[in-house]
Amino acid sequence: MSNHTNVTCPDLEKKVVFVGVYSVVFIFGLTLNLIALVVFFRNSRSHTTIYMINLAFADIILVCTLPVRIFVQGGLVCDFTGLVLLSNMYSTIFLLMCISFDRCVAVCFPLSSRVREGRKKAWLVCLGIWILTSATSLPIYFQVKEVNATVTRKRTCFGDSPSFATKTAPLVSTLTVGFGIPLTVMILSSWGLLRAISKSTAVQTSDLVDSGRIKRMIITNLAIFLFCFLPYHVILLLIYTYKPPSCQLLSAYRYSLMVACLNAMLDPVAYYFTTETFRRKKDVDAVRKTWRMNSHSSEGNNRSRAPLTT
Repeated sequence: MSNHTNVTCPDLEKKVVFVGVYSVVFIFGLTLNLIALVVFFRNSRSHTTIYMINLAFADIILVCTLPVRIFVQGGLVCDFTGLVLLSNMYSTIFLLMCISFDRCVAVCFPLSSRVREGRKKAWLVCLGIWILTSATSLPIYFQVKEVNATVTRKRTCFGDSPSFATKTAPLVSTLTVGFGIPLTVMILSSWGLLRAISKSTAVQTSDLVDSGRIKRMIITNLAIFLFCFLPYHVILLLIYTYKPPSCQLLSAYRYSLMVACLNAMLDPVAYYFTTETFRRKKDVDAVRKTWRMNSHSSEGNNRSRAPLTT
């Protein structure tokens, strides 16, 4: 948020860069996520789709803050939109984690009644995520509001710096709960899913499932997550380590936040590859029939013959 580091930096960033990138993210992010919502609501909603619907809403809210950050010159409106942006960024991170985990358990444990019952609580999990991210973001807003009331110089949303987020307690919470745990879950879920696919006789022998395409989808989703969110959290740690931070480091923070916002535009691409990968030939009933036949033929290998429709 605002700069409480007592560091006076020249305007190193060309505003045109932020205006251009944020404008592109706003236009494409809003359009693609609205299209995704229409597709999700028109088709049958699985448990994974519930997470995707909430993810699309989080991305839409995030991109709607970007025009304000482009045109507003500081003030409480800038602070509030910054709060909304960060809150929805972490909502996105948690929802991406849930999508990855839900897909993994659906494939690896298709016959578990406990897993089936747990997946039915997707809406409840999403509600918990919204409450968690909103509640934990409020202290940032009030902290920034109090300090910015004493700031008389003209400032822009682009020039804000993460003073509160780089304090010890918030930073530890952010790096562990907000990013570390979701990243760990996504890596383990991706590994589990890749392992299940590699060992599944049904996947390897069925003409209806492209295992190579599924693996590329899993790796691409994880790569997008790391590309968008890893730089931002690394920069937060560096700002905490080097106090007062240099102007170059503060500049890197602003660009890393811009890169994090790109996720709102890239998520719909992940939606497309996810749905098309698992339904490429549209014959869902045939896929289910294939796995049922394999399941009943050898109950000892039920886990590896899991249906991939989630």
